[in-house]
Amino acid sequence: MASNVAVDQPNTVEFINEKESEKCDTGHAEVQESETCKRQDHMSKRQMKKLLKQKQWEDQRDLRKQKRKEKRLKRKQERQAKLEQNLDENIKKRIRREINPSSLCLVIDCSFDNLMALRDVKKLNKQIRRCYAENRRALHPVQFYLTSHGGQLKGNMDEFDKGWINWKDIHIKSEHFKDLMKPQDIVYLTSDSPEVLNELDETKAYVIGGLVDHNHYKGITYKQALELGISHAQLPLSNFVKMNSRKVLAVNHVFEIVLAFLEKKDWKEAFFSVLPQRKGAVPLNGSCDGPADTLPCEEDGEESDSDTSLDETEAQRESKQDDENETS
Repeated sequence: MASNVAVDQPNTVEFINEKESEKCDTGHAEVQESETCKRQDHMSKRQMKKLLKQKQWEDQRDLRKQKRKEKRLKRKQERQAKLEQNLDENIKKRIRREINPSSLCLVIDCSFDNLMALRDVKKLNKQIRRCYAENRRALHPVQFYLTSHGGQLKGNMDEFDKGWINWKDIHIKSEHFKDLMKPQDIVYLTSDSPEVLNELDETKAYVIGGLVDHNHYKGITYKQALELGISHAQLPLSNFVKMNSRKVLAVNHVFEIVLAFLEKKDWKEAFFSVLPQRKGAVPLNGSCDGPADTLPCEEDGEESDSDTSLDETEAQRESKQDDENETS
């Protein structure tokens, strides 16, 4: 019996030791928790804020991971969109190279600079920019010339449109057009000419008067053509179009009509694809063989809302929108 007791005693002692160890561990945890609570009670506000931020950082770990994933996906989509855009641009460039330029020369004569006020020179500058842009987009771009470039116009372009020196597909010359081209190859487009332009000869150079004068110098372009001994003509506007307002067109309108005719080979389509709605243009019931009395082919307002009549005063003209640019 004594031996049995001696054998069982170590197991009993081990069990007792395990119980005491558990109690000690529990007591130790309680002590640690108590100490943590005490430390929190003795924490400063700054330490509490730091602890709170650390907890928030850990709680938002999954959210940050999701945001990083979304950001990577967004960058991937942007790269794909950029690649597609570059592809579209390359296609447009290839289409551009397939354009067939015309050998026809279209000239804006800027030799009337001294006859215009600065505000009218600014309007002419806007119209020239429009002509340049349209020629760059045209299916059959013309050989674009800007002659007698200088004076107020050049100063205005240098000040407000410095990029003009980098323009492409345009010949900007300080010389007069008569010194650059043969007289027999020049046709001046003027409203007062008795001749009507029925067809465009792509071996010719057609000149548009770059003048915004509000009808102060009526017939000046026709007189210049006579003095230079060169051919002249007017667009066949009244052969196809009836308008409620005065038949005065802007420099850029004439330019665009010529571009449209080169593409469509039809004057009627060319006129109605360019003429602004404010002109009230409607097709004629039947075409006539001869020219009308007034078929100006110089310039009107680029984006004006209404025309001025011949008997309006200067003050009335100035009260209209800035782009009302009628010429003789």
